[in-house]
Amino acid sequence: MHAGPGCSSLGFGAMRELGPFRVNRDNQTLTRNNHAWNNVANVIFLESPAGVGFSYSNTSSDYDRMGDPLTAQDTYAFLVNWLDRFPEYKARALYIAGESYAGHYVPQLAATILAHNNDTGVILNLKGILVGNPLLDDAKEERGHHEYLWNHGVISDEVWAEIAGHCNFSDDSAYGDDRCYKAITKSQYESEDLDIYNIYAPTCITDNNGSYYSSSQLPGYDPCGEAPTMAYLNLPAVQRAFHARETKWSDCKIFVDFKDSPDTMVPTLKWLIGHGLPVWLFSGDLDSRCPITSTRHAIRDLNLSVTEPWRPWTVSHEVGGYVQQYKGGFTFATVRGAGHTVPTFQPERALILLQSFLKGILPPYEKAK
Repeated sequence: MHAGPGCSSLGFGAMRELGPFRVNRDNQTLTRNNHAWNNVANVIFLESPAGVGFSYSNTSSDYDRMGDPLTAQDTYAFLVNWLDRFPEYKARALYIAGESYAGHYVPQLAATILAHNNDTGVILNLKGILVGNPLLDDAKEERGHHEYLWNHGVISDEVWAEIAGHCNFSDDSAYGDDRCYKAITKSQYESEDLDIYNIYAPTCITDNNGSYYSSSQLPGYDPCGEAPTMAYLNLPAVQRAFHARETKWSDCKIFVDFKDSPDTMVPTLKWLIGHGLPVWLFSGDLDSRCPITSTRHAIRDLNLSVTEPWRPWTVSHEVGGYVQQYKGGFTFATVRGAGHTVPTFQPERALILLQSFLKGILPPYEKAK
């Protein structure tokens, strides 16, 4: 499940992150992703809510009432019907994963599944949830974003002092103070030339003639990958191969009024942990949009005791990130050198983290020799 709300799991998740293929610059051919998640699991990329990507509703008024509850209900109905159509998967373990605004989608879907498992004859074999760089708490998110920018030298001491002194990040009145609004405006000015989803990544430069290129080189990463993906998914032959309606495909749909989005998902996470569901969160540590600082603030609100203290985990003799586990099996991990879309920047590390999650064990640590 992908971000937004309103962005495509197919266009982002499948084609630019963890799916089996990436689109080449010719807009027509594909390259295999050696670290695709379907190497270790069967993966469904779900376009959600209705109206995103190739998905649609036969009732256009549905788009005006889209929100968290309807998204959870529709996704639950999809899973039930999909498993009825493919019953050979009913006994398989089900895991739900997502990123960014999926910090809302995934926990609410998990809660919906567990509630229905208790009161209906339909049982979905849910075994855990995994969410990367999640949006969990609006106030903590905003505070963590600016705190991260300051910690990483993007905004000045003076601007951070103004933000910290004048912004109330404990409730909806965070911007009630005009001085807070002015301070945040200054921080946006100071950071506007960066990619907030990875503050150390190159950006995509577009020339007047429409050609585009990367501002610098980062091995394995193409900041202009959106353009060939967009072109490829708009090819009529590709849309027919997907058995999709031929349409003008776009990567994100703007929902003007996305309804019933809770200010915080902490109570839902507490409920899931209390019902014994393994919950893993992870953060690419170069993301400033939904950064590690925001996630840490939200985790503190869970008030869980630590069972496995903070330690590094390794991949190919390098630190892949850090991990800590809490009472109830709740786990938080970081992925070193990754931005908002972790598998885009660190595909091997993302796959190792997924494998650990599926096995129910913390990612490995091999001490340097």
